[in-house]
Amino acid sequence: TTTTQSACAPGYRIGTDPSRPLARSCSEPLANSSGRFIFCRSALELRPPEAGMFAVRGCATAAVAGAARLLAARPLAASAFVPATFALQGRTLTTSPVQQQPGPKQAIQHRSELVPVNRCQRVILKVGSAILTRADERGLAVGRLAALVEQAAELMAEGRQVVLVTSGAVAFGKQLLGQQASMAKSIRQTIAGSGSGSPNFGIDPRACSAAGQGGLIALYQSLFAQYGITVSQVLVTAGDFKSRTTIDHLKGTLNELFSMNVIPIINENDAVAPPGTMNADLEGVISVTDNDSLAANLAVQLDADLLLILSDVDGIYNAPPGSPGAKRLDRFCPDGDETIQFGGQSKVGRGGMQAKLGAATWAWKKGVGVVITNGMQVGSVVDVLRGRNIGTILSNEPASDIDVEKTVDQVRDHGRQLQLLTGAQRGEIINTLADLLVSRTDEILAANAKDIKLAATNPDLSDALRARLDMTPAKLEALATGLRQIADGADSLLGRVLSKTKLADGLILTKETVPIGVLLVIFESRPDVLPQVASLAIASGNALLLKGGKEAAHSNKLLHSLVQEALATHGCESAVALVSSRSEVSELLQLEGKIDLVIPRGSNDLVRSIQEQSSVPVLGHADGICHVYVDKAADAAKAVDVVVDSKCDYPAACNAVETLLIHEDLMDTQLFTELSHALRARGVKIFVGPRLNQRLPLGAEAAESLSVEYGALECTVELVSGLDDAVRHINRYGSSHTDAIITEDDETAQAFMARVDSACVFHNVSTRFADGFRFGLGAEVGISTSRIHARGPVGVEGLLTTKWKLRGHGETAEQFSSGKKKFVHEAVPL
Repeated sequence: TTTTQSACAPGYRIGTDPSRPLARSCSEPLANSSGRFIFCRSALELRPPEAGMFAVRGCATAAVAGAARLLAARPLAASAFVPATFALQGRTLTTSPVQQQPGPKQAIQHRSELVPVNRCQRVILKVGSAILTRADERGLAVGRLAALVEQAAELMAEGRQVVLVTSGAVAFGKQLLGQQASMAKSIRQTIAGSGSGSPNFGIDPRACSAAGQGGLIALYQSLFAQYGITVSQVLVTAGDFKSRTTIDHLKGTLNELFSMNVIPIINENDAVAPPGTMNADLEGVISVTDNDSLAANLAVQLDADLLLILSDVDGIYNAPPGSPGAKRLDRFCPDGDETIQFGGQSKVGRGGMQAKLGAATWAWKKGVGVVITNGMQVGSVVDVLRGRNIGTILSNEPASDIDVEKTVDQVRDHGRQLQLLTGAQRGEIINTLADLLVSRTDEILAANAKDIKLAATNPDLSDALRARLDMTPAKLEALATGLRQIADGADSLLGRVLSKTKLADGLILTKETVPIGVLLVIFESRPDVLPQVASLAIASGNALLLKGGKEAAHSNKLLHSLVQEALATHGCESAVALVSSRSEVSELLQLEGKIDLVIPRGSNDLVRSIQEQSSVPVLGHADGICHVYVDKAADAAKAVDVVVDSKCDYPAACNAVETLLIHEDLMDTQLFTELSHALRARGVKIFVGPRLNQRLPLGAEAAESLSVEYGALECTVELVSGLDDAVRHINRYGSSHTDAIITEDDETAQAFMARVDSACVFHNVSTRFADGFRFGLGAEVGISTSRIHARGPVGVEGLLTTKWKLRGHGETAEQFSSGKKKFVHEAVPL
């Protein structure tokens, strides 16, 4: 919402820009006749907040939402929360100051952090001269420019904010002024003086910039208009960063543009820009000597999440690209001891890789994530934001000496040895592992205790993840029992004939089970997943790469050593490998053809991040939004038991119920009361859906959404008019995971189970039964809600595929095409 300055008294401002200081301090509220919010603050207290939202106390939800929309284009850092007063049509709303002061902003360190929009929203794209200049240096590479615009538009469509720091004005102006210079010569002069070289190479770059700026921004406007995006030009000079007032004005302008979804296109005004002067800048500002330092300055001042520097090389190399032994670094640690040998300066720009890295390092140390990559590669901008392993990311994790592809090759080789073992031998390995889990319980619990101790001091770790981290002797005993179940079935898994067909006399075709190949399983918190999944892979003859959460690092390391100890009894110790870093995972996700299937187990964010990054097929589910529908024909005792167990047995599990649907005829019955009391007695916080909220006399806390996975002792309760309404609700708001009906009406139950489109559908049973162990699968590698390959709890059968084997006696296709032989296609009993 934008209003005019005249609507308020001197010293007050109405509007959307929280970064501009006020003329004088103020404390009393004002009312605005238009009903919009007024933000009042002291110029000294709030100078200058980076971006923000204020927590308002004692007001309606709609009012808070209105304040948030007015005050900022993006959420504020906690350090910017201050007392402030708002007025809405005469009613005063007062904010509460935030007491805690967080530490410095942490820059993005891993490629997986680039994928979620809420982690990487504000992106500065620095486009170098080499990207936009043609090979002949006489104009713009319009094709590359158009591709860049398309990618920026895609980022905007995802909800990201984009700033372009662009070169190109000099190249554009050189083309224009070169033509002008040629026209100014006489024909004789042109002929005499054009023996070699170009007439525009000697033109002053400042003049070229002056001539090219208008054409460059016009071209950007035309290209972005194809995607319905408005752009604006902002010209700056090095001097603009030597005044705090000027910097604040610049930030205010850009924040205003962000609030209107406009892309700022920023360039140094080369027409008047003097050479950069070192050591003459404000605190927190580096000298603007080129567009690299300009982009770094803007990234820090605008609290950007990512500075993406587009160059004409693939990233940072350990030696000049093209020289013997030169290798691209997938990540670079500015605080590490990497030795970099730089090549020459760019032909068409003022910088070079050394300048880029210097500016990038400065921004990174100020809390801005940085990636340097090749802007000439098709789709490179979008690929970076998908977490693809291209370019170089600045990280506090030094570049690894581990050759990921060689590791995968070694795992695959040992996996093939595993396939050659008999089923009984693979079963022996798993039984050995089960025995080790019991005999080495004290060691496992000691390692687990270290993880639990560290988790207790980690404020970023949710209660749900902490709950999954804990291991006990009882859990280890149950885990060993499950592993022995897997071992018992290992003998009948591989080489099992599923079908047999006689194609013709003497020509027999069989379809047999074989391993998928190399699996990559990524999981969070639960260390018990490691031996479970390892056993499933061993039983099915699959090679396996495992990546657990860092919060379970000690537990995972010890458990993996036990897996290797068991595998070593048959010489296959490298068939299961443990991946140590997130950067290695990013590389692994791009190894299509070497890794055959990725299975993520964990939070919605983890699964979505893996799905977006991976070029390898992914099996899994992003959400576990499970429902229980209590029908009007439900047995009260069954309903209470099933609902309480579904929610409270293990609230953090993906098969815990998140939404309870109740037939509206039960609203005023004893069963409704019993369900409510039973849940509250177990500490469940209840949120109500809109229909139930209307029926409650005093109202209750409303659910923010009907599609929420709480993963805790929280639950949404909503009324439905009957079976049809319940099915519609589940199919619309559910995640196709697990849904249950409680009813004594078998016809209603059959209809529910046929019409609900989920991987698991239950009748009078807790949703917690959606589990590989409870299904008798021994253990599960994950739960899939997809419709391709495996669905529901995925046990060992889900890790198998098939191979066709045809046995004959020298038959040829020509014999059948000529009629010498005929197909019979008869099924043969197994």
